[in-house]
Amino acid sequence: MATDKLRIAAENAVAQALRLKKGESFLLVTDTQKLPIAEAIARAAKAAGAETTTYLMTETLRPILEPTKLFRELAPRAAAILYMLEGRIAEKPFRGYMVNAGEKHGRICMMPGITEDMMKRLVAIDFSVLAGFTKKVARALKDADDVVVTNAAGTRIAFSVKGRPWRLDVGDISKKGMHGNLPAGECFTAPVESTFTGRLFISLVDDKMGRGVLDFEKGTLVRAQGRGIEEILENIGTDETGRIIGEFGVGTNPGARICPLMLEAEKAFGTVHFAIGDSYGNGRNKSRHHYDCLIEKVTIRANGKTIAKDGKFLI
Repeated sequence: MATDKLRIAAENAVAQALRLKKGESFLLVTDTQKLPIAEAIARAAKAAGAETTTYLMTETLRPILEPTKLFRELAPRAAAILYMLEGRIAEKPFRGYMVNAGEKHGRICMMPGITEDMMKRLVAIDFSVLAGFTKKVARALKDADDVVVTNAAGTRIAFSVKGRPWRLDVGDISKKGMHGNLPAGECFTAPVESTFTGRLFISLVDDKMGRGVLDFEKGTLVRAQGRGIEEILENIGTDETGRIIGEFGVGTNPGARICPLMLEAEKAFGTVHFAIGDSYGNGRNKSRHHYDCLIEKVTIRANGKTIAKDGKFLI
C-alpha cells in the first residue's frame, strides 16, 4: 500500500496534471524499479474511472531502441501516456517516439527516472503557486531579441528567442497535444538557431554528473569536452540534427535540488538548461535526439534587463 505522501502525489499526477476522465484510455509505461510508483498511479487512475493499460519494460528488453509493433498500436490509442522508465541514453529515440505519439494522439507526462522521494517532495504539492511564478519568468523573456546567459564558471552565450513560443511546465497536462514533466517547474522555448553563439560550462548532461564545456557557432555544437558528453556524441554519431540547439529552459521549482537526475535538476532555482537535438516543435530542428545540459548559478539578461543574478531571481 502506498504511503500517504505517495498516494497524494499519485492522485495529483492523475487529477491535477493529466486530469484523467472516466472512460479515457491511459497507457502507463514503467519498469520494475518504478513499480511501487506505477501501482500508486494505476490505483489513482482506476479511482478516476480511466481504462489503464500498464506496459512493463523488463531488463531483458533493454535498451529499447525502437517501439515494438505492439507498442506502435497501443500508443496512438491512448488519450494519455505516462512514462517513467529509468533514463538510458541509448533509449532516447524511443522516448522521442513516445513524445511525438503522445502529443499527436493525446497528451503525455514524462517522468524518466522518477523516485518515490521526488514524488513525495515535488509532486505531492499545490501546483498553483509554481504556475504563477513560472508564468512571470516566461513573460520576462518572451520575444526577447537579446538574451545573454553567464555564470562565474565561464559560461557566456547570447541568442534571440524573438517569435518563438514559450511552454510552461507547471503540472498542467490536461489537454490534447500537451507534453510535460512531473515533477514540474520550468518554462522553455527554442533559441533562434542562427543567433546562438558562445560557450557553456555545464554541471550535468543528461543524467551524468561531471563538468564539461560546449562551444556553439550559429546554433551548432562545434566543440565539446568533459565527462558524459563523449558518450552522447558517440550516440549521435553522424546525425547532424543531434548537434543543433533545440531548447532553452529556466528552472522555477524552489523545492528541486541539483542532483544526478536531470528530471529534477533542470527544475531547480538558479539554473538554466540547454538541449541539443529536437526542439519539440518550438524551433526549426527535428531530431530523434534530445540531450539536456545544466548550467548553475546563472545571470540572465533579456533586452538589457537582469532577470536573475548569480542564481537568484530579481523578478
